[in-house]
Amino acid sequence: MAADPVHVEVRRGAYADSVALLQVSRDVAAVDGVLAAQVAMATPLNVEVLAGMGFPVPDCSPNDMVVAIRLADDSRLPDALAAVDAALRGGSRGGGSAAEEEAPRTTRSALSRSDASIALVSVPGASAAVEAMDALDAGRDVMVFSDNVPLAQEVALKQTASSHGLLVMGPDCGTAMVGGVGLGFANSMAAGSGPTVGIVAASGTGCQQLMCLLSYAGVTVGAALGVGGRDLSAAVGGLSTREALRRLDADPTIDQILLVSKPPDPGVGAAIDQLTAALATPVTAALLGSRGPDLTTAAELVLDACRVEAPSWPTWSRDTSTRQSRRSGYLRGLFVGGTLCDEAMLLATKRLGPVRSNIPLSPDLALDASLTADTHLMVDFGDDGLTQGRAHPMIDPTLRLEHVARMAADAATGVLLMDVVLGHGAEPDPAALLAPAIEAARRQRDLPVVVACVGTEGDPQGLSRQAEALAAAGAQVFLSNFEATMTALDLVETGT
Repeated sequence: MAADPVHVEVRRGAYADSVALLQVSRDVAAVDGVLAAQVAMATPLNVEVLAGMGFPVPDCSPNDMVVAIRLADDSRLPDALAAVDAALRGGSRGGGSAAEEEAPRTTRSALSRSDASIALVSVPGASAAVEAMDALDAGRDVMVFSDNVPLAQEVALKQTASSHGLLVMGPDCGTAMVGGVGLGFANSMAAGSGPTVGIVAASGTGCQQLMCLLSYAGVTVGAALGVGGRDLSAAVGGLSTREALRRLDADPTIDQILLVSKPPDPGVGAAIDQLTAALATPVTAALLGSRGPDLTTAAELVLDACRVEAPSWPTWSRDTSTRQSRRSGYLRGLFVGGTLCDEAMLLATKRLGPVRSNIPLSPDLALDASLTADTHLMVDFGDDGLTQGRAHPMIDPTLRLEHVARMAADAATGVLLMDVVLGHGAEPDPAALLAPAIEAARRQRDLPVVVACVGTEGDPQGLSRQAEALAAAGAQVFLSNFEATMTALDLVETGT
């Protein structure tokens, strides 16, 4: 039987943002007669994905755009290419007219026309520091959503900010809430009763987990300031953490502060302890690690400090047949949230022994580029190494979905553990894409699938709507990543 025709072309020197190209790919895939479409920058990772989809990719560089289309028959090609061009034009079209004021050409000039107090930088990491410094020079705080920012540039940005009383959130700050407004992937917070909590977090998805647990418990989250995962390292010195703590302490609406991070550099940690002891606002420090609390326990510690009883965290499941039976094989975790992956890996290591990962707990446990190994493993698809030239997996789940199918087909997989993180800016209906993959895994060999679904009812995706769809597909679903991980561990035969 003849293979379906494919068309692959390289557009030299053409550039578009990875999020825009994701939408272009979806628009083209929706054209009648198009079986598959991928329009992407030719980064090594994207070229590997294209090859995995069966597309022959010519020689190209990361500065080129690849248009790859699989067709029902060759007659569909003109319509498909027309859709590519139309989608690309639509993504780059600007509004306004020649008669209007000329658009600003720099971040600083744009801020000179605005009363905004903060600038959000979301450009490729190599260019982020220039834009962030421009905003600092204009006297504004900065949220650096971009990842892959060199450490030396982060240090320079934060030293400049510190000298001017400004705050740099990030780099790789995916979530924040400032003045009651959510930024990045922030979740929708309902006003609660009792004390108001402010969060300082060196983690995006870890911050989201805490926001969602506290919101479910009925506590108001008044602010969430992300500082970036390297802020408490010796090189950065906790510069953003110090400024964020001072700001929350000065905010009369904040009654409790929660500081969450991986274990800091000892010297930096001691300095932060000294600062928090001098603040008027009580601070609960949750330093994740082998000796620190998990995120759910951290939320419960804050609830206790607020004198609010911790609720039973919600779960969703339609199929209880796999709950009590242990499975031979390995635990495979496929995550979009780095801190959620870290938390699961720490818990799994205590129970199962060493776990391999692309964000390993020790260098000798690192995965190779295939992201597979004949052992327990956990993959963070949001790690910098997997987001170069492509959107974050909370926006573009393509790479993880491929690995869900791969892990489900591997007879050595005993239990599959995943996260789904909701919020503004994330995939509008993640369950619509993940549920069929879960159903396939369950149908293939009754593979247990456990999911941590982090979100709120107010999120655009809707927590219950997403969780119920995943449960209907056969997954056991939890709001708490800790509870999800412990359930998955209970299903794995020790000694595998």
